[in-house]
Amino acid sequence: MKKAVVLLSGGMDSAVVVAIAREQGHAVHALSVRYGQRHTSELDAAVRVAQAQRVAAHKTVHVDLRNIGGSALTDDIDVPEAGGEGIPVTYVPARNTIMLSIALGWAEVLGAADIFCGVNAVDYSGYPDCRPAFIEAFEKLANVATKAGVEGAGLRVHAPLLHLGKADIVREGMRLGVDFAQTVSCYQADADGRACGRCDACRLRAAGFADAGIADPTRYA
Repeated sequence: MKKAVVLLSGGMDSAVVVAIAREQGHAVHALSVRYGQRHTSELDAAVRVAQAQRVAAHKTVHVDLRNIGGSALTDDIDVPEAGGEGIPVTYVPARNTIMLSIALGWAEVLGAADIFCGVNAVDYSGYPDCRPAFIEAFEKLANVATKAGVEGAGLRVHAPLLHLGKADIVREGMRLGVDFAQTVSCYQADADGRACGRCDACRLRAAGFADAGIADPTRYA
């Protein structure tokens, strides 16, 4: 089987991406990042998802983005409970760039030519690092910045959910047998992984299940 590194946050999107990569015949090496997020229940969820989907390997890397702050997810900034204009305070500066860079390093060590991530340009809260232009630019970077890119067959960055709405992601996950009850999407979930039901992530997730006509398995506080 071809090896692939898949970013696994523990949320619903990344759980679906793991299933997609496995369906495509990849031996999934799941990568989670403890980046200083204020709640870590999503990392517990990542462990559950990795075990349920029987990935080839799962590791968690530590990066201290809380040290620089600048986000409601890493700093002492209130998580908004309603959408606003512009890029929201839940955007974590450089997070996806850093995570993909770590995934790139592990892929090179493994001899894997494929990296998967769950970024989405439809229901993405306005984050600049969830756009097609970002994925295209990072793939170009990967192929000029690595030994594998220069000497090998090339590195590919896959974002299979890029153009799907949340309802489509729910349907795809159900088709692939993803247990969404194991996942955590909330920006301020409690220690037991129960969602607040009010933040942007919760609202997008709930709307996805409602629009797909599928019962929401999310546990709420």
